[in-house]
Amino acid sequence: MVGNPTVSTPLPKQKDATMSHPNVLVAITDHVMTIEISRRDKKNSLTTEMYHALSKALLHAREHTDVRAVLIHGQPDLFSAGNDLADFLARKNNEQSAAIPFLHLLASFEKPLVAAVGGNAVGIGTTLLLHCDLVFAATDAKFQLPFVNLALCPEGASSQLLPLTAGHRLAAELLMLGEVFDAETAQRAGIVGRIVAAGELLDAALVAARKLAAKPVQALAVTKTLMKRAPDLSMIDRIDEEAIHFGELLGAPAAKEIFAAFLEKRVPDPTKLNA
Repeated sequence: MVGNPTVSTPLPKQKDATMSHPNVLVAITDHVMTIEISRRDKKNSLTTEMYHALSKALLHAREHTDVRAVLIHGQPDLFSAGNDLADFLARKNNEQSAAIPFLHLLASFEKPLVAAVGGNAVGIGTTLLLHCDLVFAATDAKFQLPFVNLALCPEGASSQLLPLTAGHRLAAELLMLGEVFDAETAQRAGIVGRIVAAGELLDAALVAARKLAAKPVQALAVTKTLMKRAPDLSMIDRIDEEAIHFGELLGAPAAKEIFAAFLEKRVPDPTKLNA
């Protein structure tokens, strides 16, 4: 599926110096935090310091109401080659990888996460996408989960998440053969939601992030929490759990404003949607 953005809007150029790292560029505009992985000379491979910077940005986004959605991206022709091998091998055997706290933040992140992938996405460059809510890929994007080929095993909960989204057969092909696969296969595997032309990638992802940032925060947070619940809950219990949240949200200011605006044939007051 190839989609088109409804508007063409450049990504924010002004970076937040308090959160940015030379290779992790952070900006906040229109309640959207953009996080750019920017280490082109090393194919955007990730180092310990970059993981710390990514975690710092996500912590800020989680704790501050000025951020309502996060967009993670590289450049239109490059996402990430995964871990920097020299940095990776320099870590002591008993030292925890800085990637683990970053992945924990991704997995537990309450606000909408959007990713835009162009060019190569290798290793954690692919597995981190499984924790994002919306993933846009350019038509020329290439993905790889090469862990077995490196005498390693899957990471980032990909051994659990990928069989759920792709089914066992396709997940086994991607994780056990470890070969490069294209955007259409990634979409079929549930890693990618929408495929767009390379020149439209960042625009399309930013449009979606801004749409999410404009929606009622509490309703989005509850929806994401329900979707990420463990699947062992019975259907009846899930219906009852949804009903509790539904009733609470129905009585909240955001829903009251939206219903009132509908009846009065006017646009809802955005200041009342996240009061």
